[in-house]
Order: sequence, then C-alpha cells, then structure tokens
Amino acid sequence: MTTAESASEPSQAGEFDLGKLLAERGAERYELHTRHLNHQLPRMLHTIGFDKVYERAEGAYFWDAEGNDYLDMLAGFGVMGLGRHHPVVRKALHDVLDAGLADLTRFDCQPLPGLLAEKLLAHSPHLDRVFFGNSGTEAVEGALKFARFVTGRPRVLYCAHAFHGLTTGSLSVNGESGFRDGFAPLLPDTAVPLGDLDALERELRKGDVAALIVEPIQGKGVLEGPPGWLRAAQELLHRHKALLIADEVQTGLGRTGDFYAYQHEDGVEPDLVCVAKALSGGYVPVGATIGKEWIFKKVYSSMDRVLVHSASFGSNAQAMAAGLAVLSVMENEQIVANVRATGERLRSRLAALTDRYEMLAEVRGRGLMIGIEFGRPRSLKLRSRWAMLQAARKGLFAQMVVVPLLQRHRILTQVSGDHMEVIKLIPPLIIGEREVDRFVDAFTAVMDDAHNGGLVWDFGKTLVKQAVANR
Repeated sequence: MTTAESASEPSQAGEFDLGKLLAERGAERYELHTRHLNHQLPRMLHTIGFDKVYERAEGAYFWDAEGNDYLDMLAGFGVMGLGRHHPVVRKALHDVLDAGLADLTRFDCQPLPGLLAEKLLAHSPHLDRVFFGNSGTEAVEGALKFARFVTGRPRVLYCAHAFHGLTTGSLSVNGESGFRDGFAPLLPDTAVPLGDLDALERELRKGDVAALIVEPIQGKGVLEGPPGWLRAAQELLHRHKALLIADEVQTGLGRTGDFYAYQHEDGVEPDLVCVAKALSGGYVPVGATIGKEWIFKKVYSSMDRVLVHSASFGSNAQAMAAGLAVLSVMENEQIVANVRATGERLRSRLAALTDRYEMLAEVRGRGLMIGIEFGRPRSLKLRSRWAMLQAARKGLFAQMVVVPLLQRHRILTQVSGDHMEVIKLIPPLIIGEREVDRFVDAFTAVMDDAHNGGLVWDFGKTLVKQAVANR
C-alpha cells in the first residue's frame, strides 16, 4: 500500500462519528452551555420559557422531538434569509467539498471569489470592488478602516440606537450604551440623531469626519429617517469630503423589498456598503465590504500594500459557493418580489389592528422587516398594569407578548432592543400567505388575552420580579 493510499483511508479506531456524538451527548446541551460557554444564556432561556429542544429545521420551521412545528419569525437574526437548509445551497456546498479545490493557498487567484464579487456588483451598479471577510462586524471594520485611510480623518459619525457590530471598531459606532459600557476607550466617533441634518452638518464643519455609517433601517426598533434624509445626508457628506457607509448587514439582500434598503430612495449611492448574514445561506459565515474603485485603489496603492487589509478565512471556497448559490436562488425564485408582496400583506394586516388594541401603538417597516410598537393604553385598568411593568423595566410588555407567541402558538420572535416596547419581525424571505395567517391569528389571540387581563399578565408578574431582582 502506498503512502497516499494509506493516508486516504480513515482509521477505524479513531474515526469521528458526529451522529453518534449527538445521540450520546445532545441531551446535555443546556448543561454544556452553562458549564463551558456564556452561562447567562441558558439562565435567560430558562427564565422566559425559551429553553426548547429543537430536533430539526427546514425552511421557515423548526420541529421538536414530539413532531410539533414552530414558525421562525426571527431567521437567526436575519442570517437565514432563504430559510434553513435550502436545497440549492446545500447542493452547492456538497459540490464544493467534493471538488477538492486547492483553497486558501494565499498565492493564487481562485475563480469563486471573483464570480461572487461579479454577482454582487451586478446588484450594486455604482460600486466597483469587493473585499470578502467572515461576518457583518468584519465588513463594518473594513469600511471604517477604508474610510479613515482614504480621507485621512479620524472620526466616523453614527446614529443613535445604531447597531453595527461588537468588535472594538464597530462597537465604537454602536449607538446602544448597554453594549459599549465597560469597554472604553473606544475610537473617537460621535453619535448624531437619526434624520437630523443640522446635527450632521455641525459635526462635518469640524473638518475631521471621515464618514457617516448608517443602517438605512435600524435593526433596533425598526426605525428610519424621514423621506429624503439619506440623500440629503449624502450630499452634505460629499460637500465636506466625507463618505457615506451603508450598513446593509441585516437590511441587504432583499430584506426590505429591494436588494438594498438604500435603494428605496432615489439618488442614494453610498461610497461603501457592508453586507453579510443572508449571503451565507445560513451555513458558512461570510461578509463583504463593497466600495468604489478609487477607495480600493487608494487602500491597495502598491504591491507593498497588497495585504494591508486581509482575512485568514476570507474568500474561502465554501463561503463563496454559498454566496453564489444564495444569489442564484434570489434571482430564480424571485425572492425580492415575494418579500414585497408578503411584507405588504403582513404589515397591512397588523396595522389594521391598531384601532382594535389600545396598547398597539404602531406597525412600521419595509418588506419583511417589521416593527410592532406598543404604547401606554387609555383605559385606567390597563394603564395601571402598564405602569407596573414600566416601573420595573421598560420593554417587559413586549416580552410578555413574545413569550406566549412561542409557548402557546409555537412562533419564535424577538424584542427589538433593550428597554424597547417593540417586537421585530425578520422572518425568512421565503414565507408566504400561510405564515402570515398563522402569525396574525396568534398575535391577535395574545393581544386579546393581554387586553382582557388573562394569563399574559401572570407571566408579566414573573418578569417584574425578575427585573427587580436583577437591579
């Protein structure tokens, strides 16, 4: 037997069997997290009754061991844009593994990164080049570095309540103090109110601003600036020789009913765009910083600077194959058109309930990125209960709605942000009328219960006790 033949045959004694491992140890999942990972995660899940055991998943659904289905209206925080285990993406990954490519040699140019960049740029006609990393926060870090370098300026502006990631650079442009606290010193960046052109211009006049980074629709609260604001902000930035960075990590790839959310406003052409999440197909992490030719030419200005910004796993074959498969599915299955139609159906049906429920303040958003905001009720009885929750911690009513949606109706959702009375819906982009009906029926039942003083309020008392205990 040759050395090559010997190396290719698995050792029976040391063969790794993933199925066997999961069968033997899978039931320990919560204990293993408590012992070895973030111990607060299982504690939180146990407290709110989210400590489920999901056995399998497909499309927009999970199933437990008893065969009960759960509707996913969260999509892994937007990662599962095509739902779970899309057959086209699965096949692409099997194919790329079976191909045995000479991947990540670092001293060649493989075709898949160029092909994926070409596909992305076809949806970004005013942009020219792509850098591939491994996540949304990496895409943001790249954009921040590029903007600072090409302008020679230190400061990046961001909007209040923004979320751009949790690594140190992206944390510096994160608008939520709860994420920033305890991690100073950060970079010298400055928050401006979303939609406030006067505040933006005051900062630009100081002459040290490299860029404004903005989510066209903020994930925290599902908020966007007034019509025309983004284009006016772009004009101000360019007048002061600063750049516009669009963070499309969550809003991009069809989420809001256009390929990018900034495309909802005519004339907006960001200098740099960050994408990730759904580009992965839910399998292999991938992020991309997309920019104009002159920016990339200035960053990579000579052969000496060829690796001035790089990523060890960037452009790996599996991630590139997943991205190519995702974009192919989006085109062939008309995903963006489905988002527009299904999103409008879901949003309009929920908005029609605002007159029926006094604690339902507003339904907003675009496409399949929808925010449901709750507010102070008018009637005295409901107002006293609302005040009890608010005194303990803002955001508890929204959590009171999220929990029975899962426990009674088997629908997974999330509260949109800390201290916010907003539920955010970001389901897989493949959902249709059946999923809309199921969600609206369940939401109506929970709101009926909340307004009638039912079991929802019993859980509210538990949340109040927990909030007080954690102070």
